[in-house]
Amino acid sequence: MTAQPFSPDPDAIANGLPVKEILPELRAVLAVEPTPERPASAIVVAPPGAGKTTSIPPVLAACAWRGESGRIIMLEPRRLAARAAAQRIASLMGEDVGGFVGYRTRIDSAVSARTRIEVLTEGLFLRRLLGDPMLEDVACVILDEVHERSLEADLALAFCLDLQRTLRPDLRLVAMSATAETERLASLMNAPVLTSEGRMFALEVHHAKKDIPTLRDIAPATAAGIRQALADTTGDILAFLPGTGEIRRTAQLLDGISATVLPLHGELHPAEQARVLRPGEAGERRVILATSIAETSLTVPGVRVVVDCGYRRAPRFDAGAGLSRLDTLRISKAAARQRAGRAGREAPGTAYCLWSANTQRAMPQHDRPEILEADLSDYVLATALWADTVGTPPPLPLPDQPPGSAVAAARELLEHLGALDDAGGITPLGKRMAQLGTHPRLAAMLLAARTAEEAAMAADMAALLEERDPLRPRHTAQGRPPITPSADIGLRLDLIAGEGHPDADRGALSRIRLAAKRFRSRLNVPQHLRAQGNPAALLAAGFPDRIALCRGEPGSYRLANGSNARLKRDDGLSPHRLLAVAGLHLRTAAEIRLAAPLDLNDLPPTLLARTHEQVETTLDPVSGNILARRRTRIGCLVLKDRTEKVKPEEAASLLLLHVRDALETALNWTDAVKQLQARVALAHSVQAAPTHNGPEGEQAWPDFSSPALARSVEDWLAPYMAGRTSVAAIKELDVHALLRNLLSYEQYQWLERELPTHLPFPGGRADVDYTQPVPVASARAQVFYGTEQTPRLAGGRVPLRLALLSPAGRPQAITADLGGFWQGGWADMRRDMRGRYPRHDWPENPALAPAKPRQRPS
Repeated sequence: MTAQPFSPDPDAIANGLPVKEILPELRAVLAVEPTPERPASAIVVAPPGAGKTTSIPPVLAACAWRGESGRIIMLEPRRLAARAAAQRIASLMGEDVGGFVGYRTRIDSAVSARTRIEVLTEGLFLRRLLGDPMLEDVACVILDEVHERSLEADLALAFCLDLQRTLRPDLRLVAMSATAETERLASLMNAPVLTSEGRMFALEVHHAKKDIPTLRDIAPATAAGIRQALADTTGDILAFLPGTGEIRRTAQLLDGISATVLPLHGELHPAEQARVLRPGEAGERRVILATSIAETSLTVPGVRVVVDCGYRRAPRFDAGAGLSRLDTLRISKAAARQRAGRAGREAPGTAYCLWSANTQRAMPQHDRPEILEADLSDYVLATALWADTVGTPPPLPLPDQPPGSAVAAARELLEHLGALDDAGGITPLGKRMAQLGTHPRLAAMLLAARTAEEAAMAADMAALLEERDPLRPRHTAQGRPPITPSADIGLRLDLIAGEGHPDADRGALSRIRLAAKRFRSRLNVPQHLRAQGNPAALLAAGFPDRIALCRGEPGSYRLANGSNARLKRDDGLSPHRLLAVAGLHLRTAAEIRLAAPLDLNDLPPTLLARTHEQVETTLDPVSGNILARRRTRIGCLVLKDRTEKVKPEEAASLLLLHVRDALETALNWTDAVKQLQARVALAHSVQAAPTHNGPEGEQAWPDFSSPALARSVEDWLAPYMAGRTSVAAIKELDVHALLRNLLSYEQYQWLERELPTHLPFPGGRADVDYTQPVPVASARAQVFYGTEQTPRLAGGRVPLRLALLSPAGRPQAITADLGGFWQGGWADMRRDMRGRYPRHDWPENPALAPAKPRQRPS
């Protein structure tokens, strides 16, 4: 089949444009018969102004392989770029947009049955792809500005490559950029790189002597740069700023200049955006204050000068808080070239870079891909649905694989939302969430509505959370802190319903109402239906990890995910104990910006299913008593906490754990217990205990070592724990008796006979200490008089040492050879002792001296 005819000829559209030189080669590359091993793909690299965005779609639409009904889909990273590209292509073809050339964005569209070239934002294309993975009416997908490496662009490329290599080898793919990393992309796509040198007018680049000191100085520095450019150059000026806040402050600082100041950003009404993209009036000089939206794809007519602050806004994922936030970051060298090139598209131009040459050398070559920094819940849900539909398991063919920690955090969130099962597979609820084409949190909130009125409220809240807050902090006189409105989401819902507020952002409110209509359409809710319901219950369904519980001090909260957040003390929500939080602003600490008071009785079913109740029995370290508390938890939060009577088995179990962890301090671990441990260990080493079965057998001695007793505490101690509910109660146990009961009668008798606790001597008895490496019998020296040699234990198998004490009980000598000591060392001890204790008997040869029993004082 032949392609639908064109008027005028598509080649005529490219006349005079540098990209025309590569069009024949592009046609040839895409005209080959594609196979999964050799797909029909190409990479087009051309500088700004070469004409690739406006020329290539018509040229490909005229190719025979498109057929009659096949569509050429071109993806753009931003709504403004999609709308402007479609309008420009249509005008070059002599048509109105919405005919052969159309576009779709999240907030508006212009397409018809005739449309064959369709320009889409990347997010809308992903939604279409997940709903219709075969793309049966699509002949070619063009991915414009792939160098920006948005998460949606990376995912769209990966899905198209997977589709091309499995189910749709006939699908053509073209990736286009001015600064693409061609080597990696060419390897990933298995495609040739077609380069157009382009046409660039002379460009004079000036670098500042010093960098902008702080982020707060961006607006003043940019305003000063614009004033300098107005004085030194001619033509319109395009100034790049990170966001709308800096645009607003810069515009205030430019009040009174001899030029028209116009903002350009994604939140502008389409009519205001279109005004900027039209040439200015004759004799009018314009200053366009733009975000990165003007960096690629667009040509702002009349621009001869660029003033670039060198910063951009980009989403970055905070794994600790589980949130994405927009950070202000230094741009890359590639982005700086793109921005400066805006001044040389139509005539020689000048670029003022508000950073030093040293900083220029240190800048990264390319911006860091979003997949390495952003919240990946959308990504994980989309890949799970893709795997379920197409059957391709991860990893997908991506330029960069996402970080494992961010994927794990996203998967955990999706499991909490009910979108994924424990194995990571998508659930029926997850499929419904993916079909809504919004963030999984918002999708879960939308699907939690139980009535049409609740669905209307959920649609309003989803629109509010997807757009910017219409009650943002309002700046006051210089030097004073901004006025921050209450975080109560109810105030915003009243605004959406039509109630006025003097500080409301009308533009944001208009976009929110438009988005709310789209959400209502997706939910099949009548547009006129009044929103009613409990906003907190809906928020809790979409943000279960952000249930916030007051920590005691008003305004201080702990979130279910374990992080902390704060609310202004004078906020109307601060007296509430429990909040459902949707909006957080992360600075040095998380600030609650959007929330609603939550009642435990109003928890949605999805959240109730994730609450769990447990009885926690703890040991009070101060009183030593067992305390039992029944706690209802969501995540890290304890929503309910009440004291209960301790069950005996629970008390016993906890006390046993306490004993296991601190055996010798938890119980009354006397010296007698320690001696019994040592005696049994020594008995085990000599292997000499008879059994009750007869004198010839041997019975294994139990292991009385502290580690072994701690491990087996349930065996020997548990039977004696009945009725005991405190540490003091178990301190009353006679541990020596308990351990002694573990020995057989024969073992205990042998122990008392062969390893006794004390030994008899002519002058009395000596206590034996078995905790020493060699047992030591200690007594006053007089006790050993009349003893010629050191006795041995266990039938002579265990040596013994004797400790001779002074009359005051202090050790004077320790010997394993008492006979040798009497002959040698005794003389020195005798001489010392006679002088100190003259009333005691100190014979020259104690071995032969009769021992005198110790006299008790009368």
